[in-house]
Amino acid sequence: MKTEELLIDKKLKLTTARKELLNIFSTAHKPLSYEELKESLSMDKATFYRNISKFEDESIIHCFESNDKKRYYEIQNKPHSHFICKLCNSIKCLHPTDNISLEGYIIEDVIYKGVCDTCNR
Repeated sequence: MKTEELLIDKKLKLTTARKELLNIFSTAHKPLSYEELKESLSMDKATFYRNISKFEDESIIHCFESNDKKRYYEIQNKPHSHFICKLCNSIKCLHPTDNISLEGYIIEDVIYKGVCDTCNR
C-alpha cells in the first residue's frame, strides 16, 4: 500500500513529515533507530517521535528495544521475529515458517539474542 493510501486509510492527516517517515520505513530492509535516521531527516527530533508515537497507536509502525538500549522501528506488516547479536548489536529480521503460539496469550514480538554469523567467525 502506498504511503498516502495508508495514511488516508487510518484517517491521519497527510503531512510532509509523515510521508517522509513512511517512505523511509517502507523501503528499509531492516528496523531502523532514530540515530541511524537523524542525518537524513528533514524534521526535528520532537516531530520524529510525535509521528512515530502516532504510527504506533495506529499499528502502522512496530518498535522494539535492542541490547544497545535504542528503540528500532519498522513498518508493521507481517509478524516476524528478530535476531539481535549480543556482540555487535546487529539486527536481522527472521521469517520462521512456524508461528509461535501460547493458548490464551497474544504474542506481539519474538526476539532471539545470541551471536551473529559474522561475530561467530
